[in-house]
Amino acid sequence: MRYLSVQVFSAALLAGVVLLTGCGKPREGITLAGSTAFQPFAEKLADQYMTTHPEVAITIQGGGSALGIQSALSGAAQVGMADLVKLPKEAAALKSIVVARDGIAAVVNPANGITGLTLEQVRGIFGGTIKNWKEVGGADHAISVISREAGSGTRSSFEQIIGGVTLTGDALIQDSNGTIRETVANDAHAIGYLSHGLINEKIKPVTVDGVSCTEKDIMAGGYKLVRPVFLVYKADVSPACQAFLDYLLSAEAQELLHTNGLIKAK
Repeated sequence: MRYLSVQVFSAALLAGVVLLTGCGKPREGITLAGSTAFQPFAEKLADQYMTTHPEVAITIQGGGSALGIQSALSGAAQVGMADLVKLPKEAAALKSIVVARDGIAAVVNPANGITGLTLEQVRGIFGGTIKNWKEVGGADHAISVISREAGSGTRSSFEQIIGGVTLTGDALIQDSNGTIRETVANDAHAIGYLSHGLINEKIKPVTVDGVSCTEKDIMAGGYKLVRPVFLVYKADVSPACQAFLDYLLSAEAQELLHTNGLIKAK
């Protein structure tokens, strides 16, 4: 998806809207694109909203935070989803809201005996200066580093927060939080990072500087790998789109996000 031009991406979104509105009473199309970490949560919110608002058809696309911002700027999508510590300069031309907050968990395979790392060790592993688990108290085996692609909001936020790191050339690149989860789940010597809302029994989050990536520790300010989830859009979005954006900040939507593993916006 990240290699698609804006023109091709726009055509794909338009085709999706036509498909949804092509039979029966026409519905107004709303498109969101961007963060693959937030994508499954946006899909749940869209499904919930459409049950009570059958007059709209909401299409959710991934592609990464950079593409989300680009799509909102170009008009390929009405709303861009970006999970970044800070929005880039080009997003200044757009309006923005924070719809949720999200922790970034460093995760390993459950078979890995490591339960915690320091921030310095995380920096060393992903930067390639620490290459064997025995260097951080684990088994004598090479570390398999799993990372997101350039343009990913999760990767950008992760690297910005841990600071001073250039990703090791040995890293295996994955294009979504879901594929990172599956890769780590299938490699006993792997380490990756993903949205804490996507942690399941297939992987094991490790503490960072002794603090867990849990809602309690995130809310208390102890866990540092946290980023906001932005929605960006032009000031002249349709009334239907603005109504959906307003819904996303409602108590109902915020509780749905919270139930599914994210931190409420406020």
